[in-house]
Amino acid sequence: MTLTELITACGGNENLLRALRVEELVILELANPALRSSAVAELPFNAQLSQLTWQPVRPLDTHEWQQLGQWIEANQRKQLLGVQELTTSIHRPSWHIAPPQGLLNDPNGFIYHQGEYHLFYQLYPFACDHKDKYWAHVTSTDLVNWTTQRVALCPSDWFDSHGVFSGHAVSNGDELMLFYTGNVRIGEQRDRITTQCLATSHDGMHFTKHGPVIDTLPPSVTPHCRDPKIIRHNDHWLMLLGAQYQTTDDQRQGRLAIYRSDDLYHWSYQGLYGDELGQFGYMWECPDLFELNGQLAGIICPQGIESSSEHYKVPHHNGYIKASLDQDGHLTLGDFTTLDFGFDFYAPQTAETPDGRRILIGWMGLPDETDQPSNQDGWLHQLTCLRELSWEGGKMFQRPARELQALRGNQQRHTFTKESACQSLPLDTKSYELQTTMRWPETGQNTLRLMDNGEQYCDITLDSDTQRILFDRSRTLSTDGELIREITWSTGEDVELQVLADHSSLEIFINNGEYAMTARVFTPEDATCLQLISDRPQLWQEVTFWPLG
Repeated sequence: MTLTELITACGGNENLLRALRVEELVILELANPALRSSAVAELPFNAQLSQLTWQPVRPLDTHEWQQLGQWIEANQRKQLLGVQELTTSIHRPSWHIAPPQGLLNDPNGFIYHQGEYHLFYQLYPFACDHKDKYWAHVTSTDLVNWTTQRVALCPSDWFDSHGVFSGHAVSNGDELMLFYTGNVRIGEQRDRITTQCLATSHDGMHFTKHGPVIDTLPPSVTPHCRDPKIIRHNDHWLMLLGAQYQTTDDQRQGRLAIYRSDDLYHWSYQGLYGDELGQFGYMWECPDLFELNGQLAGIICPQGIESSSEHYKVPHHNGYIKASLDQDGHLTLGDFTTLDFGFDFYAPQTAETPDGRRILIGWMGLPDETDQPSNQDGWLHQLTCLRELSWEGGKMFQRPARELQALRGNQQRHTFTKESACQSLPLDTKSYELQTTMRWPETGQNTLRLMDNGEQYCDITLDSDTQRILFDRSRTLSTDGELIREITWSTGEDVELQVLADHSSLEIFINNGEYAMTARVFTPEDATCLQLISDRPQLWQEVTFWPLG
């Protein structure tokens, strides 16, 4: 039986959902198994997975595997036509990037290439679930207005059949190169196979997959090895991978695996890095590495580390590390510092602008948290605002990208006086930028209440008794995730705040970007008031405000 005869006997190429490769075996997953003919009745068939197994007389060649992938991609793109419409939702952001339908997670491949910015993101377009991921694609010339392009990558081939997982991009002359992790699950036990894959484009829109450029795991690393980041180092390239190292006593530790290449196509394993941090979580995800003001800095998302806050129990964290690379590409890591202290910040990516700035964007969400009010409207999660990074006084600062000022409407100012311990200001919008300096109370608390309708709201509280800044969303609509985040504030100094709000999100920048706190905040449509609440009313507090959009 030839491949063509097999496909015909399985109901035709439009009946294909997946093609899996296990050594020389070909496993086809069918949309409708009832379309099988008697010609394949004797072949093994797993009814639970709707998968048929075929042992060809000779192994399929590269062209035949590519043909299978092209048929499956054509079927997937037909399905995508039904989920491109932007659903109506009171929680939909007006200027953040969010999916038209389905679930969004990690940003991918953020790059400036041939005169415009390309940004991709993980998308499962058919439901608010973590299933087979696609790479959605948006472009911009100004970092403010984004154009949705055709989906760049589909989970259509034997090496990425269960998800085109996260990765980065390289601008290589007129060629845009996407490096990503191919995710495959085999059998009812869902055994994981991960490879590092490449796709390229000469027009920035249509991509050709080249398959795995790294098809084996590093020594003692589990199949949790993903999220390639490519950097130029001296006269060669380095690929950083988030990895899970399995020790001799069966402990799991997060580490970085590094590969080296001269041509971006052929890679050799260099080593596993991060022992300086010891037992620091069971997995590191989404690595990044770049220079800021002369300091090499890395970003990782470790899973399973402990938080110093009693309110932070989830295993997913984010942070940055001072780093150094020697001439041979050996990486040394310093201490870990949290990057964003809020509820919903993960898997950030950075890109360099033509004028040399480093811009970051992250996923405004966390793994495992999928129950949110926007689900009823058929979409879930969004990306953060764009943030400029800098290195100042041994710390990484992040501030809203200056380009976002183009979103500002007319500036307004309001002064709260000492008339009352609780004063309200109607903003008449849930999309705005707000700047103010809150007085640190000598005793008790000062609270800035946002997205408030009297019953539902979110609080930023300065608590002098505990020396904490508290971010409290316990009085918002029910959602997955924890309810309180905090920053230790032992200086007693006043707190400078810059707040970016967008219908169902708040991004808080403290002391000119020294700290950041990000959250999905779901409140009713009429929750557009701001309140200043104080145990001891201050003489005055001025608020500057711009509607955004």
